[in-house]
Amino acid sequence: MNMDTKLYLDSLVKAYENVDFIKDDPIQFPHRFKNKFDIEIAGFLAAMFAYGKREVFIAKLNILFEKMGNSPYEFILKFDENNHILDDFDYRFSVGVDLVQIVLILKELYKNGESLESLFSHGWSVSNSVKGMLQVVIDYFYSRVKMPVTKGFYHLLPNPSKGSACKRLNMFLRWMIRGGCVDLAIWNFMPKSELLIPLDVHVANVSRKIGILKRKQNDFISVLEIMKELKSFDSNDPVKYDFAMFGYGVNS
Repeated sequence: MNMDTKLYLDSLVKAYENVDFIKDDPIQFPHRFKNKFDIEIAGFLAAMFAYGKREVFIAKLNILFEKMGNSPYEFILKFDENNHILDDFDYRFSVGVDLVQIVLILKELYKNGESLESLFSHGWSVSNSVKGMLQVVIDYFYSRVKMPVTKGFYHLLPNPSKGSACKRLNMFLRWMIRGGCVDLAIWNFMPKSELLIPLDVHVANVSRKIGILKRKQNDFISVLEIMKELKSFDSNDPVKYDFAMFGYGVNS
């Protein structure tokens, strides 16, 4: 362990893990709700579209939740594909039909008395690993596609078996599992010590600069390499350093 690196990252976590972080981050969307199903659905949708320029995807997500009447759980349950309310919603790689298919799969899930929590929890129980859990979740969605979708559907829901770092799904898990003043801690089926860093280009570049990532690719193997180092800094809550990675970029 490099103690200087740990102390610096700890200082960044302390500086950036605060309520002011919420207003400019996609986690603002699940924070708008009190009902557990609203929170997890809002978080899932917000995380899926959280890529590209932050101001652009946040604006798009505001449009999406307005279309949903700012009641995501009720919207999901009552959704009728024949009303075409989501047909014109697009963002970068994804178009309306991709979102419609995801909403229909969520509707089936909740109508059957299940939830995103029970789906992820089942994945964890049968695999006891984040990668295995995410594979169960992704396989669930892939197996229920009933209409022609574009590559945007698969970009929103990347396949762990293809080596994806699954940045947005890991970010969603952080929101749902961790506590504190930013993350929501509404799920408790797995320990926060097993969460994985949401790896994007920024986190990867910071990790290389501070010497905790040697691998050149930004893939799932790189996630595990980073986590080995972060767990040496804090074995109980290693993904708190996601805030440090953000803070490093701000301070650089």
